[in-house]
Amino acid sequence: MPDVPTPPAAEYAYLLGMYLGDGCISADRRCHRLRIATDAAYPSVIAECARAMQAVVPRNRGSVSRRKDGSRTVDVSAYSKTWPSLFPQHGRGRKHERRIVLAEWQERIVEDQPEMFLRGLIHSDGCRVLNRVNGRVYPRYFFSQRSADIREIFAGTCRRLGVTVSAAGRDQLSISRRMDVAFVDGFVGPKA
Repeated sequence: MPDVPTPPAAEYAYLLGMYLGDGCISADRRCHRLRIATDAAYPSVIAECARAMQAVVPRNRGSVSRRKDGSRTVDVSAYSKTWPSLFPQHGRGRKHERRIVLAEWQERIVEDQPEMFLRGLIHSDGCRVLNRVNGRVYPRYFFSQRSADIREIFAGTCRRLGVTVSAAGRDQLSISRRMDVAFVDGFVGPKA
């Protein structure tokens, strides 16, 4: 564990998933800013991300702001000196261009809170869709991520939960078995 207070496990696991998907850390003069990019179409995801961030750094005030570039992007962010210690995956360049490995203490949190971790990953880089095949409709989850390391972390967490994951494209994984989708619906469900 880094030399910072132990974060609440469920909120940290969720925030770690969000960070690995759509998060970045940038340096300021005296501290760092964690920013998670979200879609304005999902106010519940935005609110959950903001609550998790506040729980992980309770003494620091977070913010939620819509970008002024005409997009639907909403940034959930907070400043803290502890972000690089809490997210040691932080580094120069894009995540898919460098090695991403969970620290031992992060693995323990993910093992303790796999559902919250997957919820964060799916809220950032996943979706639940209705597939139409031969006139039948059934739900399915997709997880899209350019980083092979993050895709493997997602798949490994699914395997630990007994959820079957299959490749659905170059950078995409799928959860499509009916019982697996029903299980994941129990802690993720459609984005709102």
